[in-house]
Amino acid sequence: MTTAAAPALNPLAEAANAAIAKDCPAILAMLSERGKRFFFPAKGILAQGAEAKQKAKVANATVGIATEGGQPMHLACVHKYYNGITPAEAYDYAPSYGKPDLRQAWAKKQREETPSLGSHPTSLPVVTNALTHGLAVVGDLFLDPGDIALSSDLMWENYNLSWETRLGARIVTYSFFDSKLTGFNITAFTQALAQHQGRKLVVALNFPNNPSGYTPTRAEAGAIVNALTAAAQAGTRLVVVVDDAYYGMFFDEACLSESIFGKLAQAHENLLAVKVDGGTKEAFIWGVRVGCVTFGIKNGTKPVYDALEQKTAGIVRAVISNVTAAGQSIVLKALNDPDFRRQQGEKVALLKNRAAATRAECYKPEFADCWDVYPFNSGYFMCLRLKGAKAEDVRVKLLDAHGVGTIALGVSDLRVAFSCLTEAQIPGVFVAIAAAVRDVRGK
Repeated sequence: MTTAAAPALNPLAEAANAAIAKDCPAILAMLSERGKRFFFPAKGILAQGAEAKQKAKVANATVGIATEGGQPMHLACVHKYYNGITPAEAYDYAPSYGKPDLRQAWAKKQREETPSLGSHPTSLPVVTNALTHGLAVVGDLFLDPGDIALSSDLMWENYNLSWETRLGARIVTYSFFDSKLTGFNITAFTQALAQHQGRKLVVALNFPNNPSGYTPTRAEAGAIVNALTAAAQAGTRLVVVVDDAYYGMFFDEACLSESIFGKLAQAHENLLAVKVDGGTKEAFIWGVRVGCVTFGIKNGTKPVYDALEQKTAGIVRAVISNVTAAGQSIVLKALNDPDFRRQQGEKVALLKNRAAATRAECYKPEFADCWDVYPFNSGYFMCLRLKGAKAEDVRVKLLDAHGVGTIALGVSDLRVAFSCLTEAQIPGVFVAIAAAVRDVRGK
């Protein structure tokens, strides 16, 4: 039985690959076979429609929507739920790259919040259906079956679902914390990088971390950047995925308070930094589903970034066509609202108070026989390493006997989302967890 030959590359994919090979050849070696094939159909229906939008002054018969009275046709029973959003902002198709004004506004926000980035050029963000879709797109671009992705042992389970189950890549892990639970395990991280020296490696960095709620200190972050730079210098072709889902929720002065993307985006020619972020948590709009993917590399040029944006937008086009126009319009209006930063800060301060209340409870001496506490200083979560009881058994006991919901992770880790607890609820939650641990293990 003969295997069918792979189809020839589209000329637009060839042109994008050539632009990457000319200025940043390491990136071409990082791309998956799918990533090399992808392109944005710049001469197809979308491009023709965009051209008509500019030039068709008499009549435009290109748009795949219905219009009425010079605006998208819509139902009054739907539109009455939008306040301050025009029919065009709500119902028209958005570009597969994302709305241009939103892309520019998000890029401006990223640069303002990442002083270490300085004037170093990056791509424009490409809009995704929030972070889950952003991570999936990154996987499509860079992971072939059997490729290795490195993550800490404390990670979001969607990495497994998207990169392993869907794409056939293999995730290998290192211990996120040192053995004494005092901070980030830079030794384990460096050793893990060394095991893949000279090859392509996708590395996931998620700070604040889900599930632990930990962001490295400035010193730890510097050590992470140095370890990755050294690995790139040694010939490893690194795609470093900076998962900034919980960006901005920093509760400790010692932890890094900007994205590590800023340093990594200019670290080395063999290191492509990919920032995956969005409004989901930062703007407290979980169901609105607007995220972004942004690329940065040392010596990155506009043709290289254009090529990466084209490939990313091509995957968006192929899978979901485009991200909700209404959601993008809402995020753009929020970013431009003079009260955005104040209101966002108020919510982060509320979460900080909940984290402080959690810290005051979970470290109490009377619970020392029940668990060790993983360090936490940011984000939504914290984790307990239970003593003498399996996490799943404790989780079920908590639900059945105490009406308290938590998440069991692995054999012994229990995740508590303080983000959705009132300060008044927090003491009782830990009393209940301790009771459940003692019941499960027989006191």
